[in-house]
Amino acid sequence: MLFRRKKEKPVIIVSGLPRSGTSMMMQMLKQGGVEIVSDGLRQPDENNPKGYYEFEKVKEMGKDDSWLPKCKGKVIKIVSVFLSKLPDTYRYKVIFMRRDMQEILASQRKMLVRLQKDPNDVDEKKLVQQYNKHLDQIQSWLKGKKNFNVFYVDYRDALNRPEEYVIQIQSFLDMELNAENMIRSVDKSLYRNRISG
Repeated sequence: MLFRRKKEKPVIIVSGLPRSGTSMMMQMLKQGGVEIVSDGLRQPDENNPKGYYEFEKVKEMGKDDSWLPKCKGKVIKIVSVFLSKLPDTYRYKVIFMRRDMQEILASQRKMLVRLQKDPNDVDEKKLVQQYNKHLDQIQSWLKGKKNFNVFYVDYRDALNRPEEYVIQIQSFLDMELNAENMIRSVDKSLYRNRISG
């Protein structure tokens, strides 16, 4: 009698540029019942009142990946700049957040002000060029990786029609999630840098 080897669970990743809605998606998945990987070192504040859901060891990838096997079947937030440092040893399912670039810049600007830093120190034109180049490169890189499966989520659409995305996310992750809790966790009042259109 032949026994099929049980398929290894993937590492679930929420990614995207900073201020693109990654924390909101982490909140949704947590409320849906997915176990999250977070060290809680970065506490909720006015910029992210529901929390950041970050894991500091992500920044050490390439030097120390010993913690990664424990993330199988769980979700971890890894901003897009670190995705290429992930080892090929594991399977990954990536929920990649997309957001209007002007909204990202507006959100970052307000964050700098709240942190009592001068937002004018940032060359936004240059930053947009860098971000767009990075997005082109990382999305092209992801297409060529057989161990990565990617689902793109538009931040604004997810806020306006969370019920549609919840269904798609369940299908993408192949997991039974608490859809009602996920939808309820979406707080439109936190969409504070809306660009009309």
